[in-house]
This record gives sequence, structure tokens and C-alpha cells, in this order.
Amino acid sequence: MEIQWIIAYLSLGAIVGFFAGLFGIGGGGIMVPVLTTVFVMQGFPIEYIVHAALATSMAAIIMTSISSLNAHHKRGAVNWFVVKRMTVGVLLGTFSATFLASYLSSLPLTIFFVLFMLFVSVQMLLNIKPKPSRQLPNTLGLSAVGSGIGAISALVAIGGGSLTVPFLTWCNIKIQNAIGTSAAIGLPIALAGTVGYFISGLDATGMPKYSLGYIYLPAVLLISIVSFITAPLGVKLAHSLPVATLKKLFSGLLILLAIKMLHTVIVS
Repeated sequence: MEIQWIIAYLSLGAIVGFFAGLFGIGGGGIMVPVLTTVFVMQGFPIEYIVHAALATSMAAIIMTSISSLNAHHKRGAVNWFVVKRMTVGVLLGTFSATFLASYLSSLPLTIFFVLFMLFVSVQMLLNIKPKPSRQLPNTLGLSAVGSGIGAISALVAIGGGSLTVPFLTWCNIKIQNAIGTSAAIGLPIALAGTVGYFISGLDATGMPKYSLGYIYLPAVLLISIVSFITAPLGVKLAHSLPVATLKKLFSGLLILLAIKMLHTVIVS
């Protein structure tokens, strides 16, 4: 791999890790648009550009999820009752959606990603939070919700926090526990998504060397190493920086990256 791509992946990992720690996100909103552009420049098969970006991003989220889960568990912020009852649905929804993604071309996948990122950005920009108004559903209900969250997460390569946290808050779970529980649920999402994109991409022809299915391993390795280091820095600074202002700036960044991704796919 040429040095400029190594620097690009290391830089992306540093940024993703920082924002993951600062805002409690998986980083897919940043990784997917940037990877789409980089993969085009590296000459990846155009029909698999978005698939590779989603798969690689999902695999890179694993390390971030483990770090985040461990930190929240130590603080007693994970509701394991909810995690256990949502995990089966999350695994099924995430894994199944990776195969749906494999049947879609890059353009519809990109459009779905852009629309979802716009939703997340507006939610963050306006600080929209659902008011606690009901109790947790039963096991079947939690499993069904987990399936939906997992499916959407697989299609946009996120850890599910932008969906799980609002849902748990709506169900009268304290925000600290909602975030901690969401971090725990993010790990099975990342694992199932990675396995699914590996299997569904086995028949993809023309993928570069060191790829597993749609997953480009060199990018995963370089991004993961640095993001694991910079995530704690984001967590630390979250307590001293004006996070409300940073969230507004970050939402603007997500919008610009999503639009850039759409432009890259259309032009390519």
C-alpha cells in the first residue's frame, strides 16, 4: 500500500476515535463517506465502492465498541437485562440486512445513507430528545426493536446509538444508562455486520488484495489501531469542551460528508 493511503487511514482513525469518545458514536457517519472517496481514488470496483465502505466501517467499529462497552460497564451504566433481550433481534436484523445491501447497487445504498445521516444531523443540531412516556416492552417487543435497529445500522454502518439511545430514553431509561446500554448493543451490531458483509461479499470479483468479502483489511487495521488510542482522549475532553456547540458543528460536518459521498458515487 502506498504511503498516502496509510496516512489517510491513520488520520481517519484518529478523527473517528476522537469523535466516538466525545459523542458516543460508532463513527460510521464519518468513515463511510471518507472511505467511499478513498476507495474510488484507489481504484476499487465502482459497483462495490459503497458496499466496501459500509463493510470496512462496520469492521472498524468493533474495537471502538469494545472500548466503549468496557468503559460504561465499569461505571455500572449498562442495563444487561435490556442487552440480553435485544441482542438476538439485533444479530438477526444486522446479519440479514448485509445480504439486502449486497443485492442493492451503490446509488440506492448511498441515497439511504445520506437520508439517514440528514435525520441524525438534524436530530443532533436541534437536540431533539423524546420525552419518557412509556415502559420497556416485553422480550418479544425488545427483540423486534433490536431487529429494526440492527437492520438500519447495517445499511449505514453505525453502532446503533442514534436509534437505541432515543428508544431507551423514551422507555424511561436514564440517559446515562441508555448510552451505556447502547454501547453494549453496538458490539453485536458490529460483529454481525462484519460477518454478514464478509459472507455476502465472497462472490464479489475484483476486490483488492487483502480483502475479506467486502471488507478491506488494511483499512480496518489502521483505522482501528489509532481510533482505539484517540477514543479515550475524546471521552476526557467531553467533560471540558462545549459539547453542545461541538455537536452543532459535528452535525454540519456529517451533512457535508454525506453530500460529498452522494456526489462521489454519482460522478463515478
